Amino acid sequence: MKKVEVIEVKKLGRPVNVNSERQKRIKELEFKKENGLLKRGRPVKEDSERQLRLKELELKRNNGELKRGRPVNVGSVRQIRLKELESKRELGLVKRGRPKKEESK
Repeated sequence: MKKVEVIEVKKLGRPVNVNSERQKRIKELEFKKENGLLKRGRPVKEDSERQLRLKELELKRNNGELKRGRPVNVGSVRQIRLKELESKRELGLVKRGRPKKEESK
């Protein structure tokens, strides 16, 4: 077995006064945080318009009614092109992959 030497570490900085007002306040905040009593920030007003809207959005999100993004314009050039491509794909007319290399003479 190896013998391990214990080295004393000297604390740096000035000593902490446990009875100071700051240390008492820090202890109190830690106690409140552990027990879930620490309230931070601005309190929420439950009957405000924003909170009602957020609750409504949450309900819609849970029910799957909430649509994200803007609606698709079915008559747009891009959508028509995509629909044509899809129909060609179903019929097997779309060539996939890279074309064969033709050997030159």
